[in-house]
Amino acid sequence: MWRKGLKDWRSSQRILILLVVAIFGSVGVGDAQETSKKSEKAVDYQPGDLNLEFSRVYIFVDKTNNLGHSHGVEGKLKSGRVLADAQEPCSLVFDMRSFVADTETARKVFGIEAEIDAATVKKVNQNMLGKEILDVQGYPEASLGKATLKKTGKQSARGLPEYQFEGDFTLHGVSRRVVIPCDLEVKDGWHHLRGKFAIRQTDFGIKPYTKAFGAVGIKDELVIQGDLWVVPTK
Repeated sequence: MWRKGLKDWRSSQRILILLVVAIFGSVGVGDAQETSKKSEKAVDYQPGDLNLEFSRVYIFVDKTNNLGHSHGVEGKLKSGRVLADAQEPCSLVFDMRSFVADTETARKVFGIEAEIDAATVKKVNQNMLGKEILDVQGYPEASLGKATLKKTGKQSARGLPEYQFEGDFTLHGVSRRVVIPCDLEVKDGWHHLRGKFAIRQTDFGIKPYTKAFGAVGIKDELVIQGDLWVVPTK
């Protein structure tokens, strides 16, 4: 009799375990499905959309003399639409708060080999993002608007199709028309667009950084280089 009772108890335990697995297992599947949907939504790009995860902008900041350091700056974009030879205007919005001086990638992009210590990098970032220069609290965004991207019919130095990016570049609340030569490569299913242009800080109301009565400082001219990954048109 006790064996029958033990058998019935074990049978009940199996049923209970199966119920628990069924209930909690179904919840896990549901969560996984919901996560999958979110992931699909996150990568639901349209032709011309910028891939914000991989697109970057780099800035070369040169020194005025042998003292001090040259710097490479890396920043991200908040949004962007880039369509070549289209009626729809192109646009880029830069996240100025994301800009970081002397990242390994930025220094490599501009071939900066001279070493710079961590304390100096920290100070450079504080100065760059602060009110005297970029003032990212007052101007958290810069942009390239009312822009067009047109094929020139020529090839770039890299042997790729050459394009001309032209638009209104706005920094510190000041806009200037810029023309950016660039080239386009089809890579890994994306349009990889690369180009660069130069600006003067003083044209945008920014005073180039100096200290020690001008013995240390940076040049007025900045070189801005875009490295954009764009969803191709169908």
